[in-house]
Amino acid sequence: MMQVEIQNKTRHTSLPTGLGGHGSPPRVVCITSGKGGVGKTNLTANMAYALARIGQRVLVLDADLNLANVDVLLGMTPQWNLHHVLTGEKSLREVMVNGPGGIQILPGSSGILELANLTETQKLYFLSEMEELNQQIDVMLIDTAAGINDNVVYFNLAAQERIVLLTPEPTSLTDAYALIKVLSTRHDVKRFSIVVNQTDSEREALAVFRQISLVCDQFLGTLSLDFLGHIPYDKKLVAAVRGQRLVAEAFPDSLASVRLNAIAHQFLARQPALTTDGNIKFFWPQFS
Repeated sequence: MMQVEIQNKTRHTSLPTGLGGHGSPPRVVCITSGKGGVGKTNLTANMAYALARIGQRVLVLDADLNLANVDVLLGMTPQWNLHHVLTGEKSLREVMVNGPGGIQILPGSSGILELANLTETQKLYFLSEMEELNQQIDVMLIDTAAGINDNVVYFNLAAQERIVLLTPEPTSLTDAYALIKVLSTRHDVKRFSIVVNQTDSEREALAVFRQISLVCDQFLGTLSLDFLGHIPYDKKLVAAVRGQRLVAEAFPDSLASVRLNAIAHQFLARQPALTTDGNIKFFWPQFS
């Protein structure tokens, strides 16, 4: 039977001792979805901003290696990106840029078809590059592409934790289930956090969470799905995107910002999984 955790009330707690703090192994979190257009980049960037405001050293990895858009969301035009790292032209440190609130960003690339599926050599090289950052960050948030292609699966397996984002739309739920199915049945990933975006209310978000929980329970067996929170539809968020700013920065008192901050606090309050699932991980020596 699947373990389902629902927490309706978010407590703004301090970070548990020894987890995600300076000197501890970084928490590597993949923010992913089955369907495009559900708001992954917004969640990733705003969550990073909220975490940085409460003392975390945060790195955002734009892992949509063919249609990257974190830099577009933030109104940035970085000179270098991950394409230059994977081709050996630049190091990760040379590519990293400063974002709002002190977050660090590793920009992805756009329109480079050869990065749609990384080679095994590129994957291993990238992992070795990432190991050099393990003392410089507390949290790395990975913004993946949508779907279940090879790169999406790779970054999900390389992360320690996974946040699946979906909306109340039936197609979003179906595609989120497909992603969870691939990761659980083919790669033995058994724990996922769920965030529901573009909701009318917390009640609607919990209904969507229960729906995907029931489907996973019926067809996938033993899984752990945790409800991490929801983000309401908010015109202020739309305005922030059009202005190429984070809603948490531009409109800190908006409904969306309040919920995004709650999600960040809830994330820190939860213990990360300390056991591995047999897949390759960023900073693997830290967990072995």
